[in-house]
Amino acid sequence: MGLLLQKIWLILSHKSFLWILLFINVLGTVYGYDWYMWQLEITEPKFWIFVPDSPTASLFFSLAIIGWLINRNFKLIEALAFITLIKYGLWAVVMNLLTLLETGSIGWVGWMLVGSHFAMAVQAILYSPLYRFRLIHILIAAVWTLHNDVIDYVFGQMPIYHDLMRHIHSIGYFTFWLSIVCIALAFWNWKSRSAAVRPGGK
Repeated sequence: MGLLLQKIWLILSHKSFLWILLFINVLGTVYGYDWYMWQLEITEPKFWIFVPDSPTASLFFSLAIIGWLINRNFKLIEALAFITLIKYGLWAVVMNLLTLLETGSIGWVGWMLVGSHFAMAVQAILYSPLYRFRLIHILIAAVWTLHNDVIDYVFGQMPIYHDLMRHIHSIGYFTFWLSIVCIALAFWNWKSRSAAVRPGGK
């Protein structure tokens, strides 16, 4: 089993595969920003950067991949990518499944969003061995993430799901704790890597 996992990792971390992954994430990022255009049109410009959460997360990951391809680690970008990919990947899955419960159907587009956003969270975890972010980068990414929650649920700039808006307070509460869990996962990733490089670590 260990040998199989090593072979899978060799494929996943090979530069040819990383180029493919970069292409997929760039396409997803462009599609995501286009998806939010209608909401951006009714949003004050000062809030624009906080509205398209998922495509910004995949943009962070795309930049992290570029770093790996040129043998560099953009540490703050990696921390932002790790936290926001997991957060918004899982958030969108939950929101679409809640929409399914509310309406009885989400159509093929909804299921596409479930699959693509779940893949966002999975890729963030799969590439954990390549991250080199440190505590300071996690703290900055945490501020960004929690500030985004404030903008979304205090200033009303959250992604609009018309069928779920009556649950907005519960969604905001869930989103806050999802942010905390994702920040904790980033901290755990950093601590695990730090332990591995200490004397006696493996």
